[in-house]
Amino acid sequence: MSCPFSSGATQFNHNFAKGTVMTKILLCVIVLLLSIILILLIKISLLRKSAGEICDSFTQKLTEDTNTLIDISSRDFAMRKLAAQINEELRRLYEARRLYQQGDQELKEAVTNISHDLRTPLAALCGYLDLLDREEKSETVQHYLAQIRNRADALEKLTEELFRYSIVSSSHELNPERVNVVQILEENLLLFYELMQEKNIRPVISLPENPVWRRLDVSALNRIFSNIISNAIKYSDGDLAVTMDENGTVIFTNTAVGLTPVMAGRLFDRFYTVEANRNSTGLGLSIARLLTERMGGRIESSFSEGKLSITLQFEK
Repeated sequence: MSCPFSSGATQFNHNFAKGTVMTKILLCVIVLLLSIILILLIKISLLRKSAGEICDSFTQKLTEDTNTLIDISSRDFAMRKLAAQINEELRRLYEARRLYQQGDQELKEAVTNISHDLRTPLAALCGYLDLLDREEKSETVQHYLAQIRNRADALEKLTEELFRYSIVSSSHELNPERVNVVQILEENLLLFYELMQEKNIRPVISLPENPVWRRLDVSALNRIFSNIISNAIKYSDGDLAVTMDENGTVIFTNTAVGLTPVMAGRLFDRFYTVEANRNSTGLGLSIARLLTERMGGRIESSFSEGKLSITLQFEK
């Protein structure tokens, strides 16, 4: 006769053993899943690190004048393939930049040489015109000579501006020093006082009483102010306002009914002139922008309700 307790104990032991095996299997599955998750997290972390390296290195290559390529620490095939493809594009970019810089330098040198070579014959032409002015001539001849003189003066001005632009754009040497921007602006406004009087312009000037100090190249700053004021007088319809605040922001404003917002936006483009000023070379404001940006400043133009405004600012 079998004992019922013995049969129950056997069934219990069997169930317990079965439960233990299932528990062990479950624990193994959990450990396996945790291991996979951990491996994936490590993989993601490495991929993010590689992506960050590529991003930082790519930004550096674009902002700095260097021909080095991207190198990453990861050995992941996909990330290294991505870096290799970016490096291939960088090589093409470096080559395009080299060709552009070479062509740009050659163009600047050609402009400088041509401008220099034109000076001598232009000077001789103007000299002969001066001699002709002393001779007896008919009214028709005087009219023709006046037209020749006008065109010769315009060509001489263009040649001089081309020469100056090529020199300014080719030179990278500036000598910054501590200067009072208010004083420099006042001096430049005084230089154009007579011209303003000739055009019946009564400037409205508002400058801070205290000095505004900046580290700038004096010669470049004088050229910037001179070109902006000259442009403002040239396009003005009879007024000019110059304001400067304590932070050093200068705003030149004048009425220019003949302009449009599109024209105003292009005033800093090289050789751009509006139809109302055919004697202009279109280089004055280009030089002003070039020098301003090279000294870390900001210059921009705007046009609203018939008013042209040019804003200039140099940070501390």
